[in-house]
Amino acid sequence: MGMEEAAAGGAARQAKESLELAFQMSQILDTGLDRHTLSLLMALCDRGANPEALAALVRELSSAAPPTPATPTAPASNAAAAPTAPSLFPSGFRQL
Repeated sequence: MGMEEAAAGGAARQAKESLELAFQMSQILDTGLDRHTLSLLMALCDRGANPEALAALVRELSSAAPPTPATPTAPASNAAAAPTAPSLFPSGFRQL
């Protein structure tokens, strides 16, 4: 293994450890953020996004999201509904 490969492996390991630590803190603080969302937020911060502005956006989107039912309800039609993962974005927002 070359020095560049070792450095890349070390950087990947450090990034994974940082995400895990941030996720643990997120769980302690009961933010409701999943690892993927947290990873996206961290990547935006790494690219220069203002963390306070991101936090405000997350709070706004979280408060605007409709509450999820405790038990799943049957779809109105006979068509099977595709399983969906919980999302940070309210149903009115289209994700790309």
